[in-house]
Amino acid sequence: MKSEPWPELPLEQWRDTYATLHMWTQIVGKICLALTPLVNHFWNIAFVVTSRGVATPAMPYGVGRALNMTFDFISHVLVARCSDGGARSIPLSARSVAVFYRDTLQMLHELGVDVKIWTMPVEVPDPVRFELDTGHTTYDPVYAQRFWQILLRVADVMQEFRAGFVGKCSPVHFFWGSFDLAVTRFSGRRAPERPGADPITREAYSHEVISHGFWPGSGAIQTAAFYAYAAPEPPGFKEARVLPAAAAYNRDVSEFILPYDAVRSQSNPAAVLESFLRSTYEAGARLAQWDRGSLERATAT
Repeated sequence: MKSEPWPELPLEQWRDTYATLHMWTQIVGKICLALTPLVNHFWNIAFVVTSRGVATPAMPYGVGRALNMTFDFISHVLVARCSDGGARSIPLSARSVAVFYRDTLQMLHELGVDVKIWTMPVEVPDPVRFELDTGHTTYDPVYAQRFWQILLRVADVMQEFRAGFVGKCSPVHFFWGSFDLAVTRFSGRRAPERPGADPITREAYSHEVISHGFWPGSGAIQTAAFYAYAAPEPPGFKEARVLPAAAAYNRDVSEFILPYDAVRSQSNPAAVLESFLRSTYEAGARLAQWDRGSLERATAT
């Protein structure tokens, strides 16, 4: 079935907005980290894609009180809402990370929420503390909204893909550190210890996983792309034949990479993406000898 092409997202056209928004989401993510109890693999800090943007989970604050924060890419505001009915917002508009950090904490203070966070960004080269970052100032609402519209489409496909797995599986969620939408399946087996691993990596990869995601591009991948990897990677995974033909194993990042542009303009982008998710999972699960009979939902015939 033919569907409308998915939106374009050329990295060069929105790189500065992407960088600024990445830092803004990290500020809110650090608030989530400070207020929520640790869940395995840091699932407590991930955002969810909503009908208006991306949002934190409900974050407890005080007795019987909770806070939720949403990046609303329709009205272009960051909204904070409390379970007692209190609500405040600040605009998503061109201004520095330092100003956004100040305004976010002031907004929460007006709601009676005072929280201290570690202000150093993570998973980016040459990080600058939020309160000192006056270099990231760009916000293009057209591209911010376009990015969210893509997340909506990708999340729909990932949710369908996730539904076929009855073993342990992450939600479809957005990680503000790596700025990607991801879903991860688990075999149920412990993974070998990673010598020298930092605490986040040690927690994330404590068990065998096959993970899939979408991100706007960074580092060795200078284009929006989908990815798939297995950790630990089984022998033969690099050489596995997967779908579609545009997907290939990238040795720089040790992942299968499928450029977003190879998906978005196809007559049925969702079906093309689904073939990538399914074929890379099947390759990894087969080569790692997962117990697929107990992990996958039986398909009615």
